[in-house]
Amino acid sequence: MNYQESLEFLRQLTKFGFNLGLGRIKELMRRAGSPQERLRFIHIGGTNGKGSVSAMVASVLKAAGYRVGLFTSPHLHSYTERIQINGQNIPEERLAALLTWFKPLLTAMVADGYEHPTEFEVGTAVALKYFADEGVDLVVLEVGLGGAIDSTNVIDTSLVSVITNVGMDHMQYLGNTIAEIARVKAGIIKPGGIVVTASRLPEALEVISTTCREKGATLYQVGRDVTWRERRVSLAGGEFDCRGLLATYEGLKVHLLGRHQLENAATAVAVIEAAVRHHGLKVTPDHLRQGLAAATWPARLEIIQREPMVIIDGAHNFDGAVSLRLALEEIFRYRRLILVLGMLADKEREKVVAELAPLAAAVIVTRPNNPRAGNWQSLADSVRRYVGVVEVIEAIPAAVERALALAEPSDLICVTGSLYMVADAREWLKKFKKEESPGG
Repeated sequence: MNYQESLEFLRQLTKFGFNLGLGRIKELMRRAGSPQERLRFIHIGGTNGKGSVSAMVASVLKAAGYRVGLFTSPHLHSYTERIQINGQNIPEERLAALLTWFKPLLTAMVADGYEHPTEFEVGTAVALKYFADEGVDLVVLEVGLGGAIDSTNVIDTSLVSVITNVGMDHMQYLGNTIAEIARVKAGIIKPGGIVVTASRLPEALEVISTTCREKGATLYQVGRDVTWRERRVSLAGGEFDCRGLLATYEGLKVHLLGRHQLENAATAVAVIEAAVRHHGLKVTPDHLRQGLAAATWPARLEIIQREPMVIIDGAHNFDGAVSLRLALEEIFRYRRLILVLGMLADKEREKVVAELAPLAAAVIVTRPNNPRAGNWQSLADSVRRYVGVVEVIEAIPAAVERALALAEPSDLICVTGSLYMVADAREWLKKFKKEESPGG
């Protein structure tokens, strides 16, 4: 298969949907020669912040001279973004070659009576084989959904297992209480392992602590074992002091925006220091400082343009919306806020709207490009309780274009909601900016 054919092959695999369980991925990895057994992992789960923490940890390890594989999901613009080594996406031809290699294994599995692996399981398998073939030093592996029976949990060991936090998200798969969801996320904790969490909710901490005791794992809590103090948060990013497990750091900087990124950065410090303490990784304070400052993670409070300022943020659940609201109130200065909002049907729409809509002078509701968009227009009914000016525009480029037409130079446009919608808006805005620029 060439690259386009391999993308079509992956698209066809989406018909197998979300089919949680480890049976298929374990069998697929066995047939692939168990490449995961040749790798060392830092496994990162949680409701919010796991992508940012993964990016920061990978950036610090790269600054320390390690060759680092990074597996994340979903992607914004290209599937190749999901599988990176030291910040470089897997080449398109390499992704196609690996999928071509895996295809007969999938066919044989089904012929032998196994269920067909899902698209995410195949993507996980491709990433693990690629990293093993490339001989990377370390892999930062982001959990897809939950933890216990997520396909990334095919790994038997990890240097550090991370649960950034636990919130109400994906309830139809993970459970309807914080404790139930925490139990699923705690499934990545390994016997005798090292665990880091920044979760503060007592019911989540109880589950995580109990799981660690039962498995003989060592638990480090951000806020207890690693503490941090904010120096400043601005449009340039954040600066903070941190008392870690091994050292005290003053004036650490992150360029990701929002106060919540300071906690994510403190979590990354805890992860790195735990790996140094227990596994002898060679990371100095300078490496840590350089890596945090260099970390990037697109579509998280990302400034696309100024006058009017346009930001995009994948705040696809309530906790994400809370972080976004705080940033809109504390960091940004504007006359009016114009929201472009599109959410999937399975998200906490009402709570997100209640958090963000009261700040807005106008809201444009649009449709995420995803089968789970459902009755996307009904979002507008919720918004109208808080905002007088509400428009419904299905096409994402048209919705963003309308927001630009409504905005004065001193206004702020915030495009938020589903990452699928945000990705499409980001792509259009980048193209729009390029066409507007001289010689573009």
